[in-house]
Amino acid sequence: MSKVLLVHGIAQQYRGPESLRAACAPALCDGVVLAGGRLEVADVAVAFYGDLFRPPGSRSLDFPDYDVTDVADPFERDLLLAWWHEAARTERGVEDPSSGTRGRTPRWVQRALHALSGSAFFGGLAERVLIGSLKQVHAYFADPGIRERIQRRVFAAMTAETQIIVGHSLGSVVAYEALCAMPDQGVSTFVTLGSPLGVPNLIFDRLLPQPREGRGRWPAGIRRWTNVADDGDVVALTKTLAPLFGPGVRDVSVHNGAKAHDVRPYLTAEQTGLAVLQGLVGDGP
Repeated sequence: MSKVLLVHGIAQQYRGPESLRAACAPALCDGVVLAGGRLEVADVAVAFYGDLFRPPGSRSLDFPDYDVTDVADPFERDLLLAWWHEAARTERGVEDPSSGTRGRTPRWVQRALHALSGSAFFGGLAERVLIGSLKQVHAYFADPGIRERIQRRVFAAMTAETQIIVGHSLGSVVAYEALCAMPDQGVSTFVTLGSPLGVPNLIFDRLLPQPREGRGRWPAGIRRWTNVADDGDVVALTKTLAPLFGPGVRDVSVHNGAKAHDVRPYLTAEQTGLAVLQGLVGDGP
């Protein structure tokens, strides 16, 4: 049985638990090796929920044919604008959102989509993919049924042998809420990669359990929490989580190259490997 459980992020609806594990488990093992330890591929499992975002009956291998008119919800517009601001901050060639006026909805949304799809961070993604990503994040927070079903996938993937949970992107939010909802589980180490947990209003203030007086709840049973973020990661808008969840969070920085938010360079990073290794051997506070 696995010792490490990986909870993935968005845009995985056309993959499955084993195909995702085949791509991610060796990468995490490489990170542990760089940190001076050893982890077997068999010790890594994936809590998969991507299929819950797959359109029923669809033959498409991509997002639906979304366009600018599909970005009408305030949550999606606000998240899009936040990504745009962060991309402009980290990339010189991305148009600054403050230049010119936002105008009526399709106009500024189109500017945002154009700027982001042309950025190095989003790597030329089609606009429908960007819109689909916004909608997956929105669905998690707006649809209690989706949220509950995703949480059940994580609960089902946990076993008595699970010592460490690694959450990437939206998966870090899913994993955090799952850990808070299962105070008697045996997981002692939490590793968040490219996490949006600290994004104010859109993510942090919508967490369950709800933060109190600006502080998020510490998941019961967790002895070590390492948060790994690339400064150029547009999704991880708030790079440090210790100010929001307590000094027990160890915030560390990595450089993932052009694909700042991609899960694989996060997994192969020595800093990630060290966090997992410490959870396996029980070193540190």
